Amino acid sequence: MGVMEELFDTSTQAEPANKGRNLNTGAPLAARMRPRTLTEYSGQEHILGPGRLLRRAIEADRFSSLIFYGPPGVGKTTLAHIISRETKARFVTLSGVESNVADIRAAADAAEKLQRMNSQATILFVDEIHRFNKAQQDVLLPHLERGTLRFIGATTHNPYFYINSPLVSRSQIFTLEPLGMDDLGKLMDTAVADRERGLGTMQIVLTPEAKHHLATISDGDARKCLNALELAALTTPPDAAENIVINLAVAEESAQQKTVVYDGDGDAHYDTISAFIKSMRGSDPDAAIYWLAKMLYAGEDIRFIARRIVISASEDVGMADSNALRVAVAAQQAVEFIGMPEARIPLAHATIYLATAPKSKRAYLAIDKALDDVKQGRTLAVPPHLRTKTRKKLAAASGTTAAEMDYKYAHDSGEGYIPQAYLPEGKIYYEPSSNGMEVKVRERLNYWRKRFEEDQTLNKVDAQ
Repeated sequence: MGVMEELFDTSTQAEPANKGRNLNTGAPLAARMRPRTLTEYSGQEHILGPGRLLRRAIEADRFSSLIFYGPPGVGKTTLAHIISRETKARFVTLSGVESNVADIRAAADAAEKLQRMNSQATILFVDEIHRFNKAQQDVLLPHLERGTLRFIGATTHNPYFYINSPLVSRSQIFTLEPLGMDDLGKLMDTAVADRERGLGTMQIVLTPEAKHHLATISDGDARKCLNALELAALTTPPDAAENIVINLAVAEESAQQKTVVYDGDGDAHYDTISAFIKSMRGSDPDAAIYWLAKMLYAGEDIRFIARRIVISASEDVGMADSNALRVAVAAQQAVEFIGMPEARIPLAHATIYLATAPKSKRAYLAIDKALDDVKQGRTLAVPPHLRTKTRKKLAAASGTTAAEMDYKYAHDSGEGYIPQAYLPEGKIYYEPSSNGMEVKVRERLNYWRKRFEEDQTLNKVDAQ
């Protein structure tokens, strides 16, 4: 048996029937049960179903470079192994964590020699390809161009952000999704029945409730699911009939805490905070609280969450309910003051307040419109009557009339408003919505703007 075959041999030696519990535990159940063919492979019907592109490409042996992108335990590495068997290609594995440029060049040199000697293709599989730096990824390019290597990369990070554009452009990218409950259930049934590689030498009774719990707690991760099943099988004593009954209580004990798929700097991080913000903006407090709970459970930085809540208070709620910003800032200060686990309570308070508040983005739009004018060169001079005393003296010396320099103090009016221009062009940036407290703001502004227009008209008549 060759070196590569030895590395990927998944066979196990069955024990005598009365010794069934003493399984060969050199490799975990998930590794032993790794599918060997497309027929055994579970899930990913959107890319591997009959007639789908990837299945056609594998069966016709018509592919050059592939990148598999998805969360852990969904079959990226397994699929690469299956492809190597289907295509009869030599299979070489490198790790994005441990391998270097010399390893890549050595694999390419060996592939070139093998290609010249017997025309056999080599598939280079790079696990965690996003861990390769730019130089390491660039080393692959000439070998892919010449066809020396057929490349398969696997990554849990979005390839469009974490893999070099030249490598992405030369590859077909396939997204693998978390496995469904039915897929995980079938995997467990197969593992319980398989006497060669699975737990078939043990008299296991897996109850429907236990199977459902293990599938749920695994979050679409086949590796997590099968390893929890194996732990349950190996730690549960047999009953009087020599049956190993895995019921709900045993399943809960074997998978005590659900590990949420969540990376602090990757897609899960950004996708979850995006869902959180959009749920608050969309006025769905239940969804917002769920995404908040997921982030807290996964250990997200509570200050990061608080910052996003403060931003949303002004961006999405804004003038429709200015109390939202007060609540958000108070939550941010409370988070800094009390820390976890109690910080979850003010965060939840602020989340629900924002989700249930009336919404307006008019303040957000106003500042962006004004910034656009400044960026585009529309820098306006300060009107003479708004300038400092020193500037007024300079304006007078240049011929500005006293009337043009006359600043009207708003509080001299009983209502706190005197019509006068504060912008040379009279540009309007803020336009209140009809939501929440902004209705009252709109009424006041409409009144003041009407007064200003009437005053301007009178001034023109007087000037004539």
